[in-house]
Amino acid sequence: GATRVKNATADGYTVLLHHIGMSTAPALYRKLAYNPQTDFELIGLIVDVPMTMIARSDFPAKDFGEFVAYVKANKTKLNLANAGLGAASHLCGLMFQSAIEADVTTVPFKGTADAMNAILGKQVDFMCDQTTNTTGQIKAGSVKAYAVTSAKRVPTLPDLPTMQESGLKGFEVGIWHAVYAPKGTPKAAVDKLVAAMQEASKDAGFRTRMSDLGATVYPVEQITPAALASHLKSEIEKWGPVIKKAGIYAD
Repeated sequence: GATRVKNATADGYTVLLHHIGMSTAPALYRKLAYNPQTDFELIGLIVDVPMTMIARSDFPAKDFGEFVAYVKANKTKLNLANAGLGAASHLCGLMFQSAIEADVTTVPFKGTADAMNAILGKQVDFMCDQTTNTTGQIKAGSVKAYAVTSAKRVPTLPDLPTMQESGLKGFEVGIWHAVYAPKGTPKAAVDKLVAAMQEASKDAGFRTRMSDLGATVYPVEQITPAALASHLKSEIEKWGPVIKKAGIYAD
């Protein structure tokens, strides 16, 4: 999708809605067909989705502290599911293992649905996944939930502590989404897109729906090309070393 938009006519009628993958792609792909920072007109951030650390319903730990201790004690005996190489759940899992200094057995699946089904079926032990995918299962009691990866607690899951408040200082993972346009898109078109996104971010229905899913809509002042440029740069710098340390490539 990103390569197609990069090569599209820069007339303001083609845009790309992409997530955190724009910041991880430079490290995941040795032959990436585009530069996320220079091959697009950056429009703005729109929404951020935190992750949750969940486990099979009979996982023995009662809280996040016990969860971390159990993982560190059992390491490769435990199976950590993810939705595939380079998926958000994979990246969150890598960062978690690095943060607690414990390597577990990683089990990649062909998508979130398969990974979640494996958790529900108790075929694997735990997974780090987006609130948009886990909130329903958490509230139904189908899985155990231990923490969220956001800097603040999630309003729809108020009883879940953040990983930071639970002892993992600086641990924050959000699946942020942003809009891009082909390089050379006229400034007038870019300005119009920014204004439209800022207006959409104020819509009560949109904000409520995102909140119900555990997501946060960015404030108007962060829905700008400059804010996206700064965020993209910091995220590339954040994820590059994590992926390099793991020695993984998607190509």
